[in-house]
Parts: sequence; structure tokens; C-alpha cells
Amino acid sequence: MPIPEEVTGDEIDKDVRQELQSLPKTLAEDVARNLVMVAQLLDEDPEAAYGYSRVALRLASRVAAVREAAGFAAYANQKYGEALAEFRAARRMTGSVELWPVMADCERGLGRPEKALDMAGAPEVHKLDKAGQVEMRLVAAGARRDMGQLDAAIVTLQSPELASNSVQPWTARLRYAYADALLAAGREREAREWFAKAVESDRDGSTDASDRLAELDGVEFMDALDEDEDGSGAGNDAEGSSAEDADKA
Repeated sequence: MPIPEEVTGDEIDKDVRQELQSLPKTLAEDVARNLVMVAQLLDEDPEAAYGYSRVALRLASRVAAVREAAGFAAYANQKYGEALAEFRAARRMTGSVELWPVMADCERGLGRPEKALDMAGAPEVHKLDKAGQVEMRLVAAGARRDMGQLDAAIVTLQSPELASNSVQPWTARLRYAYADALLAAGREREAREWFAKAVESDRDGSTDASDRLAELDGVEFMDALDEDEDGSGAGNDAEGSSAEDADKA
């Protein structure tokens, strides 16, 4: 697969670069450039990222970072069985528990929420850092919802991290998941409160909490480019609707 000339491979994390030192220099550079493409495209074009990950895997399947990248690319494309296999391989190579939450989420993707819950109660969870433990809690709550256990999902998310006023990288997603679970359980007033808290902590726009909050408040957004039924431009109507929405907000 073509790689832009400006991608040199030097962009990768220093720990990954160190792993690649076990490879011949030219091969290490090729693998590094493919890994850079995986990282750059994973969110905006997961299918392309998957393609680059397969190239890297063919070149260096015995490198843990390559197996991990291949796992995340497969995960982004909802190839959960393949992702789980790659994550397991990476874990065998490194002995790290870092991938435990995403491995559990793969079990959810494969329709095995009970297995995900078993993993949430495993000793490995105690070895995770705080971010990993929060991620595991999110996965466990999702598994409860998969099983139709809404109240249990809500209880699973109730934690010191949720109650804390401190904003951490995981705070917005945790508050959002809690709000969403409350809404699914019919507790709209509480859900609105937590969607608002999610908005406050979502500094990088990682969730659509603001849109969900607007929906609960009855705010409707009009596309200024939409046309009237008679085919004429809807610019004036769009302006009026926006003004009304601003009043509601």
C-alpha cells in the first residue's frame, strides 16, 4: 500500500522504535512507516488503517507492537475475533495486562457479555492503572446492558471516579456512559444532569454529550442548506429556526 514520502517512521513512539530494533534496519523502517499510517488513519479511515496493519503484520508478526496495532485496526473494523487473537498474542509477548479491557470488549462484540463480566472480575483488573480500571468498568457496564440489566449497569458505573470533581482523560466518557444508562432506564431528569456534567468535562469533544443534552432540552438544529418544499432557498427560515433554538437554549 502506498505511503506518503513525508512519513518516515520516526513519528512512532520511542518504545515501539526500541521494539523494532530487533529487526534489520530497512525492514524496521518499513514496519515503522506502516505503523505510523495505522495510527494516523485509525479514526478517520479504519479500513485503510486495517490494510496497513496487515502489511506490518506480514513483515514483523513477532513484534508485540505490531500485533497490538493489528488488533486495534481489526477492532476499529468490528473484526472482534481477529482483534482478540491479536491482543492475546501481544499480551503473551509482553506479559502486560494493559489490553485486558479491550480484550473484554471484544468478547462483548462477539456476543459473549458473560465472558466480559468474568474478565471484569479477574485478578488482572487489580494490576491495571486507574485509566485501565475505569475502562474496565465501562466495559462491564456495557456487558450488563447487553444482558438487559440496566439497573446493574448503573450501579457498575457508580464509583469514586464518577463522583470526583477532578477532570481526568476518562471523566467525560464515564459521565456520558452513566447518563446514557440512566436515560435507558427512564430516569430522564438524572440523565440530563449527567449529560450536562459530561459536557463540562469533555474538553476535546470525545463524546456527543452536547447533542444528547440538546435533544433532552427539545432543541432542534436546522440545516441552513436545506431547501423548502417548493424548491426555493430556506435561508430565511433557517435563520428564524436558529433564533428560536437560541431562545430555547
